[in-house]
Amino acid sequence: MKKKAHLIAYVDRFGGGGLAEFRALLCGPLKDVFGTVHLLPFFNPIDGADAGFDPIDHTQVDPRLGDWGDIKELSREVGVMADVIVNHISDRSGQFLDYFRHGSASRFSGMFLTCESVFPCGMTPDDLAAIYRPRPGKPFIDVTLQNGERVTLWATFTEHQLDIDVRHPLGKSYLKRVLATLADNGVTMVRLDAIGYAVKKPGTSCFMLPETFDCIREIATNGRELGIEVLIEVHSYFGRQIEIATHVDWVYDFALPPLVLHAFAFGNSQYLKDWIRIRPNNAFTVLDTHDGIGIIDISADASARVSNPGLVPQDQIDVLVEHIHAASGGQSRLATGVAATNLDLYQVNCTFFDAMARDERRYLLARAIQLFLPGIPQVYYVGLLAGHNDMELLGSTGVGRDINRHRYSQAEIAAELCRPVVRDLLVLIRLHNDHPAFSGIFRLQDSDDSSVAMRWDADEHFAELRVQLNTATSELSYSTAGGVERLLFTSQPARNHG
Repeated sequence: MKKKAHLIAYVDRFGGGGLAEFRALLCGPLKDVFGTVHLLPFFNPIDGADAGFDPIDHTQVDPRLGDWGDIKELSREVGVMADVIVNHISDRSGQFLDYFRHGSASRFSGMFLTCESVFPCGMTPDDLAAIYRPRPGKPFIDVTLQNGERVTLWATFTEHQLDIDVRHPLGKSYLKRVLATLADNGVTMVRLDAIGYAVKKPGTSCFMLPETFDCIREIATNGRELGIEVLIEVHSYFGRQIEIATHVDWVYDFALPPLVLHAFAFGNSQYLKDWIRIRPNNAFTVLDTHDGIGIIDISADASARVSNPGLVPQDQIDVLVEHIHAASGGQSRLATGVAATNLDLYQVNCTFFDAMARDERRYLLARAIQLFLPGIPQVYYVGLLAGHNDMELLGSTGVGRDINRHRYSQAEIAAELCRPVVRDLLVLIRLHNDHPAFSGIFRLQDSDDSSVAMRWDADEHFAELRVQLNTATSELSYSTAGGVERLLFTSQPARNHG
């Protein structure tokens, strides 16, 4: 069944207020544009070590945004999706503070994953080298508890995000309580954040293991009993994503953003169309999120480069990364890799609009491709407004991903919604939401490698998109009661960075 497009946004960064102001925006200028909104972490606190992804209390709304009553009120207008941060919890949480005070005597001692619990016979250098990490350095911190006990805790992401033992009864009951709280307050879909890292096992990469799928199935079962659908968030080799899709309700199509950028940068649709033919259809299509543009998602399998090639040859991936840096006027280079803290080894940090050199026409065609693919299109709030890199925020925090996490005031939003590129994007989204053809059958049509063509058919209804990559020309036609209509963009070609 066709589902309306989703919005993904931080409540406090999209309108400068709390949940009441956010709801007014969705019920006002954005009324009927989105069927569901993914509220990025609104838990207490929203401004910890990782922009809310290190909750002190995962069952409490940050009071600066509102309360659970506001979430319920929002859910009466649109579907509400939230994060379940599976892998970790804040080092300021009540559970950890109790463990820090009482050590092994704490009622929460089994909740926090220690190195010793995974490697009871000790960890070898080979064991450490095998662990897959999103950031450089060891995924552990040494802590001396108040009672003098010394423990080595897993901290996959930052030293303030302490990993949970998801297979321990305490870890399981914690996650069940989070799910129940969300369900009780109107949330009907959750994203399992960082689930790929949640299960650790000696002698493995500790990433997306067979046991991880067992964990996913258990959480998904608990969710379905509560009326909650589950979306899995994993950046990894594309073959693994296809496998994951067979086990869950929804996965992200993280290969799409770099493949679309590659298609326009090289004027070649070969690799994009190869992916469209094999990609899972139970996918959230994205061009941008609160994180960076994934590179690992189109790369070769790091564990078997010879036998498991990527979607794009490595030399072209390297050129693509440099192309993004050039298109952004060098700004993305300042936010990516060792240039910024809180870095991700496998992502380029940049707004998608700037990654396309602020070319409004090509940007809209990229969005049209996204909206025509099977699945649920999810639009990031910065991308909705064709946002620019926030170099001031990056400079003040030093966090690479903040380049794409601008804080929009209500006045800014009102002004941005008047831009032709944004108005055209809203037209595209509404076409996807309302046209009956998108409930029918999808076909990738024959085309040469400099173009891409897609079509939907449902009974007498159709919608068709043809894009010529080199010239950024297109034809988007669709059936109406009076015949065939063609959508024409009012936006302009490329403009230089100002």
